[in-house]
Amino acid sequence: MSERLQPGDTAPAFTLPDADGTPVSLSDRAGRKVIVYFYPAALTPGCTKQACDFTDNLDLLAGAGYDVIGVSPDKPEKLAKFREKENLRVTLVGDPEKEVLQAYGAFGEKKMYGRTVTGVIRSTVVVDEEGKVERALYNVRATGHVAKLIRDLSL
Repeated sequence: MSERLQPGDTAPAFTLPDADGTPVSLSDRAGRKVIVYFYPAALTPGCTKQACDFTDNLDLLAGAGYDVIGVSPDKPEKLAKFREKENLRVTLVGDPEKEVLQAYGAFGEKKMYGRTVTGVIRSTVVVDEEGKVERALYNVRATGHVAKLIRDLSL
């Protein structure tokens, strides 16, 4: 199981392809706060709800200086379908090799319907302007998570 990040840790650097295949790097966002959220699969009900919540609150988050990047093990083609179907405005990137998911502690054993399985652990990491972890939230719920995050960040 990959190790979970703690506040104060340096956020692992990454460069992953977005829905158009364009590389997106955390380092491109230096000087801005970034909410990096990890979700299991595009075009599934919970992940759609979460992505739509982030999209619905994107103006508020951006106005407070936050960029939002969603990471899943999906390939860019599937992310593009997801973005088009749901009119998503958040940046979605794919990590099919699951290297970034593991680096952020968002891949490993989890309980699902009473069984232990290995997969993506729905997580959110808030990275500050210096690239340090401000908050690391694991096993978050798809529904209501964005509203709670906004409250926790006092936005």
